[in-house]
Amino acid sequence: MIQEFLILVLVPAVLIAAAGWDLASFTIPNFLQCVLLAGFALFAVFSGMSLGALGWHALAATIGLAAGFTLFALGLIGGGDAKLFACVALWLGFPDLFSYAMIASIFGGVLTVTLLGFRHLPIPGFLQKQAWLMRLHDHKAGVPYGVALASGAFAVLPYTDVFRAGLAG
Repeated sequence: MIQEFLILVLVPAVLIAAAGWDLASFTIPNFLQCVLLAGFALFAVFSGMSLGALGWHALAATIGLAAGFTLFALGLIGGGDAKLFACVALWLGFPDLFSYAMIASIFGGVLTVTLLGFRHLPIPGFLQKQAWLMRLHDHKAGVPYGVALASGAFAVLPYTDVFRAGLAG
């Protein structure tokens, strides 16, 4: 029952919060990643995850963190995005890491193209008082990639071993 709550409620809620936070402020607070980490630790215990499986999940997180911080160092994504990618990789595990990275990248491309188009549109006067919207509209601003990372996780999660394990309990 606890693992069902974690996979069906906690993970989606944190992903939605991360995407919303990133969209509104171009930041993803560290406490959200901490919630994902703590939630995964509880999930591993309550689902009876084997040490071998836990090792594969840890490997996925390590690869995700290395890839994320490489992209961060190149100035392509933010630090919060890199950490969120690693936390989602921890949850999904190694077998689903590649699918997640590809789908999140596709969503990121669509998000970027959409945002670039949006930035060429005029903002109506009554919306210009919305600071988050003006930040999002700014040509010099980045892309809130946490939205793509969360969307990719939602697309992949129902087809993962961890999802099936969460529902099996």
